[in-house]
Amino acid sequence: MPASKITKKKVYYNSGERLSPWRESLNSIIFGAETRAGKLFDVILIFAIGISVIAVMLSSVEALNQQYRQLFFYTEWTFTILFSIEYILRLISVRQPRLYARSFYGIIDLLSILPTYIGLLLPGIKYLLIIRILRLLRIFRIFKLAEYVDEAETLMTALKNSSQKILVFLYTVLTLSIVFGSILYVIEGSASGFTSIPKSVYWAIVTLTTVGYGDIAPQTPLGQIIAAAIMIMGYGIIAVPTGIYSAELIKSYQPTKVSNEACPSCGKIGHDTDADFCKYCGGALDENEQ
Repeated sequence: MPASKITKKKVYYNSGERLSPWRESLNSIIFGAETRAGKLFDVILIFAIGISVIAVMLSSVEALNQQYRQLFFYTEWTFTILFSIEYILRLISVRQPRLYARSFYGIIDLLSILPTYIGLLLPGIKYLLIIRILRLLRIFRIFKLAEYVDEAETLMTALKNSSQKILVFLYTVLTLSIVFGSILYVIEGSASGFTSIPKSVYWAIVTLTTVGYGDIAPQTPLGQIIAAAIMIMGYGIIAVPTGIYSAELIKSYQPTKVSNEACPSCGKIGHDTDADFCKYCGGALDENEQ
C-alpha cells in the first residue's frame, strides 16, 4: 500500500494494535462527548439509567410490586440486556479492553448488570441494581464538566495518601472501644444491659463516635463517670481524621485545565489540555500519535 494512503487513513494505534475503521467510529460515538452522535448517545444513556433506577426503587414498594410485577420484570430485563450490549460495545471499541474493564467506570458498568443475572439464583440481590445510579457520573463529561472529574481525582489522591494514617487512627479507636467496653461490662453487668463484651464494645463505639442511640446506658455512678469521659474524648477524636485528610488535600491540590475528551484506549477523561498521552494507561490521545 502506498505511503500516502497509509498516512491519510485515520487509525488508532496503541502498543502496535490497530483499531479498525468501524471500531474507531464506535469509539467516537460511545466515548466521544464532543461529537453530536456521541453527545446524543450519552444523553439517551443517562435517560435510560435514570428510568431503570426509578423502576428498581418503585419495585421495592410492596403495593406497587404486587400490582405491576410483570411490568417491573420486563423493564428490568430490557434495561439489563441493553446495558449488557452497551458494556460489550465499550470493550470492543477501546484499544485495551482490560484497562477499561478494570477502570472505575468499567467496574460500575459491570456491577450495574450483574445483579439481574445473579438474581436468577438469589432473587433478593436484584435490588443492588440501584448501583446503576453511579453511572450518572458520566453527566460531568456530557455537559463538559471535566474539571469536576479532575477535582474528584484530587480528592481520591488525598484520601489514598492519608489512608495509612487513617487506618492507624481507626485501629486506635477500635482498641479504645474494646478496652472501655470491657471495663463497662465488668462494672455494669447484665443488669444494665451490658450482657456481653461484644455488646459492651458496641455501646463504646456508639458513645465514642457521639452517635448515642441510648438503647444501652450505664446505671452505676462509676459507669456514668467513665461514659462521660468517653463522650468528651469522642469530640476530640472526631477532629483527627478530618485534620489528616485536610492536610493531604492541601498537598494534592494542583489546579490544572483539563480536557473533556475521553482516551480511546481506556475511556477515561480528565487529561490536561496539552497532553498527548493518557495519564492513566499511557495510550495516545491523538489518533495520529504512533
